[in-house]
Amino acid sequence: MELLTYEYWGSVYKIPSFSYHTLIVGTGAAGFNAADTLYNLGVTDIAILTEGISMGTSRNTGSDKQTYYKLTLAGGIPDSVRGMAETLFECGSMHGDIALCEAAGSAKAFFKLVSLGVPFPANEMGEYVGYKTDHDPAMRATSCGPLTSKLMTEALEKSVRAKNIPIVDGCRVIRLLTDENDGDDTTRQTKIAGCAALCEDAITQDNPAGLVFFLCDNLIWAAGGPSAIYKSTVYPESQTCAHGALFLAGVKGASLTESQYGIASTKFRWNLSGTYQQVLPRYISVDKDGTEHEFLNDYFPDASHQLTAIFLKGYEWPFDPRKIYKDDRRGSSAVDLAVFAELQKGRRVYLDFMHNPTCADKDGALDFSLLEEIPRQYLSNSDALLDTPIARLAKMNPKAIRLYADHGIDLTSELLEIAVCAQHNNGGIAVDADWQTSVEGLYCAGEAAGTFGICRPGGTALNSTQVGSARAAQHIAGKSAQPKEESAPAAQGIFAALHHTAAPTSRMMTDEVYYQSETVLQLTAALLDKTDGMSASELLAVRDAFAEEMSRCGAFLRHAGELGNLYAHRHMQLAGFFSVHRAKDFRALKELFIDHDILLTQYVYIGAMLDYLRHGGLSRGSAVYTQDTVDALLAADKPQEIDTAHASYVQETRFERMTGEVTSEFVPVRPIPDAELWFENVYNRRKD
Repeated sequence: MELLTYEYWGSVYKIPSFSYHTLIVGTGAAGFNAADTLYNLGVTDIAILTEGISMGTSRNTGSDKQTYYKLTLAGGIPDSVRGMAETLFECGSMHGDIALCEAAGSAKAFFKLVSLGVPFPANEMGEYVGYKTDHDPAMRATSCGPLTSKLMTEALEKSVRAKNIPIVDGCRVIRLLTDENDGDDTTRQTKIAGCAALCEDAITQDNPAGLVFFLCDNLIWAAGGPSAIYKSTVYPESQTCAHGALFLAGVKGASLTESQYGIASTKFRWNLSGTYQQVLPRYISVDKDGTEHEFLNDYFPDASHQLTAIFLKGYEWPFDPRKIYKDDRRGSSAVDLAVFAELQKGRRVYLDFMHNPTCADKDGALDFSLLEEIPRQYLSNSDALLDTPIARLAKMNPKAIRLYADHGIDLTSELLEIAVCAQHNNGGIAVDADWQTSVEGLYCAGEAAGTFGICRPGGTALNSTQVGSARAAQHIAGKSAQPKEESAPAAQGIFAALHHTAAPTSRMMTDEVYYQSETVLQLTAALLDKTDGMSASELLAVRDAFAEEMSRCGAFLRHAGELGNLYAHRHMQLAGFFSVHRAKDFRALKELFIDHDILLTQYVYIGAMLDYLRHGGLSRGSAVYTQDTVDALLAADKPQEIDTAHASYVQETRFERMTGEVTSEFVPVRPIPDAELWFENVYNRRKD
């Protein structure tokens, strides 16, 4: 560690600087796997930075049975690496080399998790059985239940802690430090040099903002998706957006327009997919005066159609414009629109697991004669032809009931409040087949990486956390040797030397990096204002207003005029943000930087949506681009016009720091490579 001295407005600041070969930002399934894989490959001069070790999506989200998607490992259904890659690639706007890597690495990543103790189910012969998920032709899905990603994260964390890899907790990264590229990679104009973070444990009299600089040769960003840009969201409240630091560093985004939205609970944020829908709960809304409406009766002509649409929400959980009206009838995504329509009327919307939909209720029991073949056969195969939704749920998935009970919600006796929520960004930061970004040495893994396009099979996100982070680690380990130096300090002791003489860091700042670090120091110093600064609660209110505006016009229903107005508004807000807002203390300062990050991320995402529209983009994925009202969309008796022109392109987007504008271009998808398959050639390329 080194204490760097800066002077600003007559005050002297001493800021700690640490140096590592590789940094990992994030402590979810991707971040922990990156660190674990690096260490196993001999790269031990590493550290993990996290805002809060228990805060991320991996540890705090799931569904009825959270899915992990990988190569088929049971039964006689034919499968292949190429076949899985084609399934991913055919969803559209996804690069073929990434699809092939996701498929090829899936079995290895899966069995690593098994070896670490993640309890994926196997039969008595040792086959890891699977089931069919959405956009899946081969029953590749598996699950440990509602908390699959949590179990993955905990197993990987245990492995990381056993290796004594430093974990710096309570550390919010606010800026990336970059330098000019003077290496062999001429495709990237800049290279990573480190990052600046706010750490409460680093606060001293000479460093009131708790600013810390971390220098590195490589950085793996695994901080999750744009979790706080929407008000209606199923992302955990503890996770906040962190994409802004990447956009400020000039990193390109990919397919930022493509997110998933669907029905989720709001009191406890959780996806209501799978068996939550397949048990056929009752949908109701309640007026401010307490009047109850069973509103799906207004949109579906008969009980059979309504029950099938509800049932299919289990398989088809993400909202999909192709499924609003399908096969001459309203489809499963009409349910999402109907929920949203009720919310727009000022009503609260609920799922009722205690009672059947009244259109099919017969003396307190479901009239199974009204069911169409698919739901009737499914419930019969599950031995769940039982009277009520809660009885059927208890039979098919008792863990789904216990999950809510653990969070203070008793599905056997109370209604479950719901909304249509943002759940996953298929896009994100543009990466290559090694998960390296447009900045040399900066990698992105997990949901932060924009590896998917228009849609994806359910569960591919969890596979991507493991394959992408492993690919990044392998590339780092293979491209340069780790310098011989003393071991990194233990996590609990990383700031212990702040009041003592510090040894110089092994990586010196260039003039450019020092200038960036000085600029960050000056900004944090100027923003701390104990007299007139805003409190953390006031800044959280600012954040809520940002998120509400984005949910209104930039979520699954997108209106060109409203998006254009919001883009102009965000441009103006960003230009004056730090001149208008100040923070009264450390906690408020951290929230202030998070607010700015959210604002910038919204601005870039809206810019991508507007560019897509300017290029003639139509509804696709999980979003409708329309000028119609929700009622008009529900009343339509024909399918939505779906975009096909852009499926063979990936939209790449960047924030132009000099002009403050957002620019995009459509680049052709990279095809699935015809990789070398002749054994002797691959064998002889090995490095012994």
